[in-house]
Amino acid sequence: MRKAPAALAAVLVLAGAGLILRAAFSRDPASAAAPAPAIPVTIGTVTARTLPIVLRGIGTVQAFNTVTVRSRADGQIVAAPFTEGQEIAAGTLLFRIDPRPYAAALAQAEAAKAKDTAQLESATADLARYASLLNRGFQSRQSYDQQKALVAQIHAAIAGDEAQIDTARINLSYTEIRAPIAGRLGAQLVDPGNIVRASDNTALVTIAQLRPIDVAFALPQQDLDPIRRHQSQGPLAVEARSRDDLHVLARGKLTFIDNGIDPATGTIHLKAQFANARERLWPGEFVNVHLILATRENIATVPAETVQQGPDGWFVYVLRPDDTVMRRKVAVVAIQDGLAAIGKGLAPGERVVVGGQYRLTDGAKVAPRAAG
Repeated sequence: MRKAPAALAAVLVLAGAGLILRAAFSRDPASAAAPAPAIPVTIGTVTARTLPIVLRGIGTVQAFNTVTVRSRADGQIVAAPFTEGQEIAAGTLLFRIDPRPYAAALAQAEAAKAKDTAQLESATADLARYASLLNRGFQSRQSYDQQKALVAQIHAAIAGDEAQIDTARINLSYTEIRAPIAGRLGAQLVDPGNIVRASDNTALVTIAQLRPIDVAFALPQQDLDPIRRHQSQGPLAVEARSRDDLHVLARGKLTFIDNGIDPATGTIHLKAQFANARERLWPGEFVNVHLILATRENIATVPAETVQQGPDGWFVYVLRPDDTVMRRKVAVVAIQDGLAAIGKGLAPGERVVVGGQYRLTDGAKVAPRAAG
């Protein structure tokens, strides 16, 4: 009675093994050899382009010239014939200080000269008479010499009078404060009716020259050598762009390379000049700066997402005619503006995988679709 369960178990095992063998031999051979499904990928074409070599930085717009207008004369401001923010030419009248004290000083100096001139005429005539009498022995040499000295003294006095007149005229000219440069005015800082003094050094208004205009920026010190090398071949082009980097505000030239590297930041300070004819650049504004070192002609380019970083460097997947892919190592010269410039490894016209690379291996079958 105890051997029956063991015999039954043996029968069941043999039956199960038979079912397994039957199922294995009855499996469809075609289904066992079915290939893996093709991997969907997005395909693009290698394109030859003219691509600039660009160094990027952040710059600050600076007025080409900035002047703080101050008074060089003491007195009351009687007029300020300008409008705040106005664009002016050099020589434009900005302020007028009460000129009457300075006009009176000029008149006084001119009167002193006229008085001394009359005395000179009289003294010169007396000297001539003394000379004629001296020759005939009716005048002493001492009297003649004294008269001659008097004439010289009056000449010196007249020269002093002329200097006083020039000084008075200069002081009178200071009562009209004119723009030393062309530019755009800032806010009026002192109103008519106020007393100003030259010694107070009070700012009256500022003038900023906006055409042309400068942009100051800094780049890492390792960029200095290529900048100087390319600059020696001609002025380098610079673009000032909006903060989102989408719009070119102005195009200009690199005009200044500092004579030392900033040890605190390891950067070199640079400056570019722009004509700014439309005044799209404004002092104090932050802009993106693109310094164009050179231009690569007919270089192979692909969308930046095409190239992948592997343990051995950059690579791409190239599409074969049979819709399989080949992994190929490439030399990436630069990645900018959404494009990767390929120095070696690809030729224009080749088709490469732009999207879906994460599932690929070398030789994988793909289902290509064109990039939208």
